[in-house]
Amino acid sequence: MQLEERLNALGLTLPQVSTPGGNYVSVNIRGIIAYVAIQFPILNEEYFYQGKLGMKLSTEDGYKAMELCALNVIAQVHAKVGFEKVLGLNHIDAYFQAGEGWDDSPLVVNGASDTFVKVLEEKGTHSRAIFGVDKLPRNFSVGLTSSFTIHQ
Repeated sequence: MQLEERLNALGLTLPQVSTPGGNYVSVNIRGIIAYVAIQFPILNEEYFYQGKLGMKLSTEDGYKAMELCALNVIAQVHAKVGFEKVLGLNHIDAYFQAGEGWDDSPLVVNGASDTFVKVLEEKGTHSRAIFGVDKLPRNFSVGLTSSFTIHQ
């Protein structure tokens, strides 16, 4: 099944590809690895899910924010590499900002993990790391980086 067919079957659409906010590229290919720069919960240039989890935002909001980050990753790879070249997702690094005492980060990051597995199936399985940070750019609640193995 093609990527667009799979997304349609799941009721998902890819966001517009956002442009880097600094002096870097959104997808950097080194050999057979494509590294995707941090993606935030942005939908067609509009910012979503800003604030701290456990304060302004719920765990469910965080899940949805990570789902949107994962769709942005997929959009970047689709636009810059082409999914026909993807062998699989290797690893994700998930970042979040939260209020004191909030500790549901694994549930939030499942928003990205579940999306990758639903959309990419076996190619979407991955390892992951989760980092709580004091502050993310534009006060985003979450951010996501990733790497893929690709055909040359």
